[in-house]
Amino acid sequence: MKKRVACLLLGALSQGAWALDSACQQRLDNIQQRWAHIQYQLPAEQRAQAFEQLSGQALAFTQERQCAAPAWIWSGIVRSSWAGAQGGLGALSNVKAARADLEHALALDPKALQGSAYTSLGALYDRVPGWPIGFGDADKAEQLLKQALQLNPDGIDSLYFWGDHLYRQKRYSEAKAALLKALQAAPRPGRETADNGRRKEIEALLVDVNAKLN
Repeated sequence: MKKRVACLLLGALSQGAWALDSACQQRLDNIQQRWAHIQYQLPAEQRAQAFEQLSGQALAFTQERQCAAPAWIWSGIVRSSWAGAQGGLGALSNVKAARADLEHALALDPKALQGSAYTSLGALYDRVPGWPIGFGDADKAEQLLKQALQLNPDGIDSLYFWGDHLYRQKRYSEAKAALLKALQAAPRPGRETADNGRRKEIEALLVDVNAKLN
């Protein structure tokens, strides 16, 4: 709690308090690129171990830059991806840890990385089982994903997860519109692997959406 207060006070004193220097930005870029490689290029059976290793690196980054919301966001993303690769009830501890990381990022700077903490947290609430097994909550997911869209209305990730949520809610026409818009998102320099992988996910989901509409 004391560390969080110190971070918030630091932010109040300087608008650039949460900015990453060039070395830390490179470290964040490396985590992003490694995540994309694991998520979209490794065989499924190798992902859990690879995400476990990357999670250790991301967690170390948060401990070294405790006031940097982007570090906490990516720790949460990696942990949630690790949980997804694990599957089953054994993944719940990682899901809960991911939620804690993303909530911490929101407490530090909700606008960091164009609201990516809202996007990732919303996806967690959408995909985790509900009570009594987990904390999944479709209404909470919708609230968070709408907040993500307010900050990044044209982002490929915010639109994809919003479209996925709409599909889960059987709002197929709205889902299709969101997903088609996601395909028009501007490319992200240095994130080519992630963009290509996400587009394939969008196209696959569109097939399911169109099947429901026909």
